[in-house]
Amino acid sequence: MMLKVKGNDPERELQFELDYLATLTTEQRFRMMVDRSNLFIELMIRHGHRKPVEIVKRPCR
Repeated sequence: MMLKVKGNDPERELQFELDYLATLTTEQRFRMMVDRSNLFIELMIRHGHRKPVEIVKRPCR
């Protein structure tokens, strides 16, 4: 689905997004959320804004 509008119409864009998400199953919405989250993490790491998780060995007492 694609929305074409003349000019800027944030309310119409939001309604379009909500209508689209309503057509998806719960599993599809969660999969989309996880995919986007992974994409953002990858972009942050690539641009140096986040370091991968590091394992720190603590001395035993």
